[in-house]
Amino acid sequence: MLSVHTSPLDQPGTGDAGGMNVYMVELSRELAALGIEVEIFTRATSGTREPVCELAPGVLVRHVDAGPYEGLSKEELPAQLCAFTHGVMQIWAGHHPGYFDVVHSHYWLSGHVGWLASQRWGVPLVHAMHTMAKVKNAALAAGDTPEPAARVIGETQIVRAADRLIANTTEEAAQLVRYYDADPPRTAVVHPGVNLTRFTPGAGRAAARARLGLPREAFVPLFAGRIQPLKAPDILLYAVRELLDADPSLRSRLVVPIVGGPSGSGLARPERMQKLAARLGVADLVRFHPPVGQDALADWYRAANVLVMPSYSESFGLVAAEAQACGTPVVAAAVGGLPVVVRDGVTGFLIEGHDPVHYADALRRFAERPELSEALGGAAALHARRFGWSATATDTLAVYREALAARAPARQRARAWSRGHG
Repeated sequence: MLSVHTSPLDQPGTGDAGGMNVYMVELSRELAALGIEVEIFTRATSGTREPVCELAPGVLVRHVDAGPYEGLSKEELPAQLCAFTHGVMQIWAGHHPGYFDVVHSHYWLSGHVGWLASQRWGVPLVHAMHTMAKVKNAALAAGDTPEPAARVIGETQIVRAADRLIANTTEEAAQLVRYYDADPPRTAVVHPGVNLTRFTPGAGRAAARARLGLPREAFVPLFAGRIQPLKAPDILLYAVRELLDADPSLRSRLVVPIVGGPSGSGLARPERMQKLAARLGVADLVRFHPPVGQDALADWYRAANVLVMPSYSESFGLVAAEAQACGTPVVAAAVGGLPVVVRDGVTGFLIEGHDPVHYADALRRFAERPELSEALGGAAALHARRFGWSATATDTLAVYREALAARAPARQRARAWSRGHG
């Protein structure tokens, strides 16, 4: 596996680490459980980490030196792809011929390294976009920065070069075809998963609130994720203001946790959300909390009455799936993969557009009817069980085998040529 811009060992919710990091960690572990050895190559961003770390039995993470450890933004990483590729090739040269069977690249930067590795090693390239420039640019938040043309070109090249593309949902597969002219037979849909051992209802909301120091009777709408315009945490703050304007009595029992750190274009204005909360007069209700580990994140989900996910674009929506697995309903934008993850009216509510008034209307239903969180939360926990990582790994392995089978005739011809000219 290749992940140039973020390590699977990074804390999700910080910098560029997010759902993709969770995806690689969980998928790799499940593949290893199926007997597939996995090596993940990522750019070294710290001198304190060992060059090779064991993530789990059968899963190694290799940190490749490519550019300075710190100070490089994601936009500057294309200039380091040559150095990163060189590092990958050096490690590969230490293995016996045919050591790697498949290259699985994540995000477009890794796709370019994977493209070269695939050609050099004579193995299939399986690529997961995770997000796409054309899709993001078609649904930009106000004031957000468009993805550059270089990324669009790079993604187009990878789509043409990959033996197989993995899409999170049928909608994402359709976007690959619509925006990038992907070949449908080479595009497979594999849903990401949820760690159903970690993300469970547990002992319930009261116990989680006690551990987190939250009031037992509070109404708690939660935002969890990276703080950037794409994820739209500001919509939640505007919706809270709408709630209070309609019913000022809610102020006495409203607590609004925002769990996560600035990321992407949000790094340019890291205090934007705090300033917005003050300007809207809700700063006393909002609790900003830095990113937390997965076990602690599960407690935040359990403690909330509802998770709010007003993103402008989501290839899947792991946060929504995790919250539902913990028995917490979701109010989410009807974008990307979220309509797959959230069953409207059953496990939460899907909102068309990003008008805070509509989000406030949905939240008001939970505030006025506490039993609604319990009813929809129970259905949410059941629904989330269909997204286990073991199924993701099994389906991904099937994609690898299809790619290998399609490559087999060419590999046989190459071996025959090599024997005849050896």
